[in-house]
Amino acid sequence: MRSKTSTVPRRRWPGRVVLGVGLAVYAGSALALLLTGGTGVRYTADHQGTIPMWFRWVPALVGIALVRLVPLHERPSPEKAPGRGLRVQAVVLLAAAALFAVGLRLLGGGEPAHTALKLLLLLGVPAVLFWVSRRRRAWKPDFPKPQSWQRFAPAIPVLAWLLISYATPLAVPVSADAAALGPAVLVAVLVLGFALNALLEEVFYRRWLQTRWEFLLGRWPAIVLASLFWAVWHIGIQGTGPLGVDLASVVVNQGVQGLFLGYLWSRYREMWPLLTVHGATNALPLLISLL
Repeated sequence: MRSKTSTVPRRRWPGRVVLGVGLAVYAGSALALLLTGGTGVRYTADHQGTIPMWFRWVPALVGIALVRLVPLHERPSPEKAPGRGLRVQAVVLLAAAALFAVGLRLLGGGEPAHTALKLLLLLGVPAVLFWVSRRRRAWKPDFPKPQSWQRFAPAIPVLAWLLISYATPLAVPVSADAAALGPAVLVAVLVLGFALNALLEEVFYRRWLQTRWEFLLGRWPAIVLASLFWAVWHIGIQGTGPLGVDLASVVVNQGVQGLFLGYLWSRYREMWPLLTVHGATNALPLLISLL
């Protein structure tokens, strides 16, 4: 339920168009994989192993339902109305996301292209953009501070997602790579992976990109838009076949998880739930194998 205290205007028709097209992409991707029998999706870029696509859907959908229910009332939205500065920021960030996905695909998705492009486009471009915006005193989001209990409300959907994803028959297979790494190397891999993947991606795609498009299009159009752009860059590191099949695979995989992450951010405006889910996605299959 949207807070009645919010006065931020929404552009209804552009938002509806984006939402409709986005949902059609999700539905079309799932249908295409079902018709071709290719419903297995890769759950890591380290090898070719797959899991049924609905293994990703169930925890994400349960998480979304719990985000909607806990708590019943959400924090107020910012009161500041958008202006030209917001539109410029939104478009530049979206262009950076598109360039990252296309550039990574064209460069083969390996290192050092992956890290270099990520630092340049997902960190460097926003840093310059926000520096210029501050100089011009342009728009920036200003969210009301939460009450203390609101900071911990996301724990319920996050815990449910963790349990379904890693402690049920839908659990992602563990990785055998951790056993071959020494303790120092394993710690370095986890720390660098968290910083470059969970932290940087969640800040860029959710905190920066999604937030700005929420002001222009509304909540769910922005969530869908950010989720799809977050999903498509994974083709560069997980694509193994025709572009259309790879696109459908990442949409029903990372795209669906992105809906959960985006709703977590939109409703709670807290980074720790996003970092927990994203960090666990990358690290838990490694760590569980050591138990």
